[in-house]
Amino acid sequence: MRVLIVGSGLYGAVCAHELRRAGHDCHVIEKRNHIGGNVFTRHVPEAGCHEHVYGAHIFHTNSKRIWDYMGQFAEFNHYVNRVKVAHEDSIYSFPINLFTLYQVFGVRTPDEAKACLAKDIIANDNPGNMEEYCHSVIGPTLYKLFIEGYTQKQWGKHPRELPADAVKRLPVRLTFDDNYFNDRYQGIPVGGYTAIIEKMLEGVRVETGIDFHLNREMWIREYDYVIYTGPIDAFFDYRHGVLEYRSLRFERLLIDSHDFQGNAVVNYTEASVPWTRILEHKHFDMNQKEPMTLVTREYPQAWVKGDIEYYPERNAQSEALFEQYREEADKISAKIHFGGRLGEYRYYDMHQVVASALAFCEKQFV
Repeated sequence: MRVLIVGSGLYGAVCAHELRRAGHDCHVIEKRNHIGGNVFTRHVPEAGCHEHVYGAHIFHTNSKRIWDYMGQFAEFNHYVNRVKVAHEDSIYSFPINLFTLYQVFGVRTPDEAKACLAKDIIANDNPGNMEEYCHSVIGPTLYKLFIEGYTQKQWGKHPRELPADAVKRLPVRLTFDDNYFNDRYQGIPVGGYTAIIEKMLEGVRVETGIDFHLNREMWIREYDYVIYTGPIDAFFDYRHGVLEYRSLRFERLLIDSHDFQGNAVVNYTEASVPWTRILEHKHFDMNQKEPMTLVTREYPQAWVKGDIEYYPERNAQSEALFEQYREEADKISAKIHFGGRLGEYRYYDMHQVVASALAFCEKQFV
């Protein structure tokens, strides 16, 4: 088959690799001037590291199959995501763990921590929003320190306006384990993510700077099958309305310092601080040799057409709208497949994107 793949992010690249191996003729087109989508990295020689251009990406999974699959394309370092939180004049361990609770409440043991949290929480068997859920699980003190201001910045809404399940991915531990992820496998690819995408796309025709939507009917007509990884509402010219997203703005600073903050990720949880976090990229590569360092301040912002869609803003209205687009997509599924974070309007971690792409290829082409 002659297959057109729209988008060169992880989903499109995995599909291209698998279909080429199965003998299909694949052509990848990409709107941006580079491959890789939001996992794109570039080497910054002054800082001796790879820049995560569109925000931090840490690969983590519990699936040995997915870990081994990615290991075909790169060696991974042993980076562990140990986030720190800056609030006013203090620095806290994060996610919330026993050391965090010692810093905030002075407790030293799991039993002391459990008793302290029990006193602070506001019992609620049926929390109606994110704030009520946090009050019922971690209490108002930790909620004010770590959740309220950060959430207002990240989503442009107060936690009282967000559903309770919006924060249920946040780990809370009564041990000193400060690894943000619970997954068995974790790391950053040595050489950056772009090198992985390049290897996935070896032997595949790739064109960048091509906007599929400017000549959509021609592209569809010319190929036996189309894998589309862009926004599903854009494919249908927003005929039912525009899905909700959040976008990001990045401020990049090359600093004449060996080490700016001592950690890859520091979150800023006060609403009065305009950025949500600062990334220091050399810590992702675990390289402390260069005298200069590259940092990025990350600013969430409202999304408008033309911006990059970073996070689907899931709520009842947007889900109902997505269902209308999915019904449209089902009608043309014999010719066009919608996949990935934007095509499926889902918040996917990288390992979930890879697993979804492999499952689709196995079902459709094997």
